[in-house]
Amino acid sequence: MNTELPEDPQRRRLRERLEVIQVRTEKASSWRDAAAPLRPLINREGYVPISARLAGEDLDFLAAAREELLSFLELGIRLLDLHQPRDAGGITSDAANPILRCRSCMWRWPCPTFRAMAEAFVPYDHPGSPEEDERLRHQGDP
Repeated sequence: MNTELPEDPQRRRLRERLEVIQVRTEKASSWRDAAAPLRPLINREGYVPISARLAGEDLDFLAAAREELLSFLELGIRLLDLHQPRDAGGITSDAANPILRCRSCMWRWPCPTFRAMAEAFVPYDHPGSPEEDERLRHQGDP
């Protein structure tokens, strides 16, 4: 049984995506202190009368978004660490492509948890360039 499997490329891309979002979020400023002085400015319609039309719910979201996103990213990375492929150990006619199972839930790889994560974290257009994402990913490497 082969215990050293090459890294699954889709899993590697998903982990890199989560780590880039995590680095970007850690670098962002929290809005908790900035949102507090805006709360008394909410008008009768429920908005802060500036061109952005911030509602009370917007301020609540902005105040907690950074910390909540960091917690969510930590959960995603931990789930990704739990759900990874391993050799199922069966006899196969194609030794180069062994049957894989998830080491956590034992479903056939890719497991439902990994598929759901991969679908949820599909790349989207964001301000960071691929070069910026690469720089952020490797920041602090020796």
